[in-house]
Order: sequence, then structure tokens, then C-alpha cells
Amino acid sequence: MIRKTLIILFLFMILLVPASASADSDIKLVSSTTKIDFPNLLTFNIEAESSAPITRIRLLYQVDKVTYAPSFAESWPNFQPGNKVSSSWSWDMRKGSLPPGAHITYWWIIQDSSGNKLTTTKETLQFDDTRHKWQKVSDKMINIFWYEGSKSFADQLLKAAVDAMSRQEADTGVKLDKPVSIYIYANYRDLRGSIVAAEEWTGGVAYAGYNIISIGISTGNLDWGKVAVAHEIGHLITHQVTDSPYGSNIPPWLDEGLAMHAEGTQGDSDKEALKKAIEAGTIATLQSLSSPFSADAHEASYAYAQSQSVIEYLTSKFDKNKIHDLLIQLNDGSTMDDALMKIYGFDLDGLDQAWMDWLMGSPVKNTGSETSFIPNFNELFASPAFTLTAG
Repeated sequence: MIRKTLIILFLFMILLVPASASADSDIKLVSSTTKIDFPNLLTFNIEAESSAPITRIRLLYQVDKVTYAPSFAESWPNFQPGNKVSSSWSWDMRKGSLPPGAHITYWWIIQDSSGNKLTTTKETLQFDDTRHKWQKVSDKMINIFWYEGSKSFADQLLKAAVDAMSRQEADTGVKLDKPVSIYIYANYRDLRGSIVAAEEWTGGVAYAGYNIISIGISTGNLDWGKVAVAHEIGHLITHQVTDSPYGSNIPPWLDEGLAMHAEGTQGDSDKEALKKAIEAGTIATLQSLSSPFSADAHEASYAYAQSQSVIEYLTSKFDKNKIHDLLIQLNDGSTMDDALMKIYGFDLDGLDQAWMDWLMGSPVKNTGSETSFIPNFNELFASPAFTLTAG
């Protein structure tokens, strides 16, 4: 009786096995490879065979980046149907480029004329710039990759990044929650050669969605490099908090002010120039600095300095966690006025006034201008500029 029961149970379990599972064994993946031609091309190759002619091959892939809904792309490579087939598909990066070090997960779905289907195991590749022999130094959340210069050179850049990360957490309550990789190219020429359709003025790119930075720093330009690395770490820390499915709701004065704060304390010469602008009644309003900064280097330098000073006011006069709370409010969709009122008790105009009173040391009449006074700031753009992208 027991034996009969076991036989019936065994037959029942066989009936429960999906037909596709047994059918899948007729299709065999012979090989699946990739070839990287950085930065222009990523090619996926496949060979497969089956007892029945293979009629369909589909490639599915997804990039490891900040996203708010699981998604993948697909491609249908061309091939001649048959019992043994090979095919390939190339991702032309001119239609959507990736930064160095980006991770791509991919898999294939293969079908034959008998209705058999095979879904291959997912594989992950790293889109590396193999033209250079990269070395690596790390400290917890920061990874520095470089190929020219001594280890001391890389260690100093790493320290600048770590110091910026620590400064932001201590002063604003905002910290990295995902590791950041920084690729140091030996010069601007090499950097631009790593970017599809790079602009001539590009000195670096911060890929916020990937937590990757690419920057050109020569061994003779280390001082600028340390400042630039700190600045871009500041951006990525901020955008890890503020980027949402609806984009980033953070205005330029807050975004750039926090990035400037990551560099360190503002110099006295910049503070004096801001005071002169206030006295002259030509200080820009924060409302005007809520739009993209001017492309003019001097005007942009002024906007950066004012933004940094406002952040120094907020971090010195209020609890550090209020900056973090402000970013959370913006990420949740609040307007700047509403977020400021909820966290600090004043709106943007009120912040304008409070900041000027603090900087001048006494109440001043707010005659903020929509056009910028151009003081004699230290040139922030002595080296090519950065591009921040969420993609």
C-alpha cells in the first residue's frame, strides 16, 4: 500500500513539472561573450544549437544605475535560422553612452520552431576603459582609479574626497549611502577621449545616476584636482538624497553651495567681495540663482561664492540636520519656499535677508538685484569645467 502511494505521488509530481522546463533542455547555449570597444561600442555575441531550427533570439540587458522602477532594454539580433546559429548585437554608444566602470547585466532568450525556449543565466559585465592600466586605492565609500602618477598622487586625491565626505556629514548631516568611483585621467585629452561627443571645455563629468566621476588631473595640477574631486563628491552626496523619479528638485544655489562647502571654508577675499555687492545694492537674489548660472566665468564665480556663503550661514546658525531635512522635503516634492518655511521658519526672500544680515553683522536693507554684480573673485574656472549628469 505504501509503495502504491509513493508511485502515485511520484506520477503526480511529474505532472506538476512545467512543459517548458523539459522542452528547454533541447536548446543549448554554446557560448555567450562580449567585446568592449570603449567608449564607442559594446558587442554581445551568442552561439546556440537545438534539435529543431532556432527561430528567435532576444537579448535583454539593464544598466546598474539609480532607477525607481525595474526596467530593461531588449534587442533582436539578426541571424539565419537553423539548428546551430550564431549572432551578435552592438550597442552604439553614440545613441546612449556609459561612463567607465558602469555595470551591465544581460541575458538571452532563445526559441526554436518546436516551441522550446531557453532563458540563459544573467551575467554582469563592467564597461571598463581598457586602453589604460588602472590602479586602485580605496577608503570605505570612495574608490580612486588612476593610471599615471605615483601612489602618493592618488592617495592625496583620495584624502580630498574622504575629507569632503566627512565635512558634509559633520556640517550638514548628509552622507553617502552608496560607494563612489572616481576615474582620474592623466590629462583633458585622455578624458575627452573617454566621452562620446565631449565638449572642448569638458574637464570632468559627474554621472550622478551611476555614482561615478571622470576627471582629468595631471600630476602637475594636483592642487586643482583635490578641489575638483571634493566639489564633485559634494554633488554626488547631495544627489543621492535629492534625485527622484521626477528628477531633481534642487535649485542651483543649493546644489552648488553644498558642493562648494565640500571643498572647505570660504576665503576672506570672497566674503569681502560679497559684502561690497551688498553695500552697493547689486547683490543677486537667491530667486535669480535658482536658475542655471551664467556661462560667463566671472558671473558664475560670483554665483558660486554667494551660494557657498549662504550654506555657511545655514550650517553655522542652525542644527546641522536641518540641511538634510531640507533636501528630504525637496525630494518629497515641496517647493523651496514651503520646504524652507517648514524647516527654518522663513521662505526664500526671508533667507536672502537673514543671510545678508549675518554676513554684514547687522540688519541691512534688501535691495537684491536680478542681475549679478561682478566682483574680483579668484577664478574658479582656470581649468575646464565639470558637467553633472543624472544619466
